Amino acid sequence: MPTTKKIALITGANKGIGFEVSKQIARTGVTVLMGARNKAAGEEAVAKLVAEGLDARFLHLDITDAATVAAAAAKIEADFGQLDILVNNAGIIDHADGPPSTASLDAVDRTLRTNFFGPIAVTQALLPLLRKAPAARIVNVSSGLGSLTQNGDPNYFGAFAKFLGYNSSKAALNMLTVQLAYELRDTPIKVNSADPGYTATDLNENRGTQTIEEGSAETIRLALLPDDGPTGTYSDKDGIVPW
Repeated sequence: MPTTKKIALITGANKGIGFEVSKQIARTGVTVLMGARNKAAGEEAVAKLVAEGLDARFLHLDITDAATVAAAAAKIEADFGQLDILVNNAGIIDHADGPPSTASLDAVDRTLRTNFFGPIAVTQALLPLLRKAPAARIVNVSSGLGSLTQNGDPNYFGAFAKFLGYNSSKAALNMLTVQLAYELRDTPIKVNSADPGYTATDLNENRGTQTIEEGSAETIRLALLPDDGPTGTYSDKDGIVPW
């Protein structure tokens, strides 16, 4: 039977924004399932939160591997019967990515498989469990580089960052947000995209100008939205981001 305690799954939760989101959501009393493809790294991350007295549990999940996605969904159903929060956080930047004239096609393919097809697979597998929750939340961790408006603005501070695979994957992830929010418009499920901002993580070799705490803030807010919160939006900690 569905549990009375909220259950959250954060993908790519063993470090960076995923770890911080897991920690802050767990501190609100939610049971947090920390998805990671590396068992040792995932269990080490869980141990840090358990040491704080938080209810965190490791879930083996490689979002590009259909078998682990299916197994994760089956385990959540068996253990909890529902899922209240899904944060599609796992993502990559491939060093062979770049502008359209030079980007490696293999890099673009790998990036799209992880940053776009992965979240689709996870969301589709877990949607039946999200529907069983009273009012579930789905947060797709996007990027300001996924904004077509900002990509086309030469005055945008990130205008120099032309990574065909990465930027396209985040724009596509935003399309998932828009379409899924529309599809679920008559349900209590809310679907939103979060732009963390330029945050110092392994993804950018820690060159970001924001702290992990700052970069995690909007994802956490959207994951814990009240019933009158929005759906189908794209925002950062300062407000709405243009599509």
